[in-house]
Amino acid sequence: MSEAVRRLYEAVLASRGKDPSTSKTAKLFAAGRSKMAQKLGEEAIEVAIDAAKDNRGAVISESADLIYHLVVLWAEMGIKPGEIWDEMVRREKSLGIAEKVPKQAA
Repeated sequence: MSEAVRRLYEAVLASRGKDPSTSKTAKLFAAGRSKMAQKLGEEAIEVAIDAAKDNRGAVISESADLIYHLVVLWAEMGIKPGEIWDEMVRREKSLGIAEKVPKQAA
């Protein structure tokens, strides 16, 4: 899985400078971070709606879109997939792999 995300990340970086009229990825970079974040949110909502409808196939398809948009945002922010995996390892050591770090009280 992490290898596939790394390949996707490299492909996203390679598409960054392409013509936005022919590359969806280049178009996202040209539109900026706010548009990238919006698209990421839209995909997350689509996954949630399809899950609520028990549409397994759509959840798979929309999850792939969600991962794509997440990776585009990482690339725009200069976040490498390895940094995410490092954080996951850190969390696994303190909480276990299937737990989420609790939010800090504000």
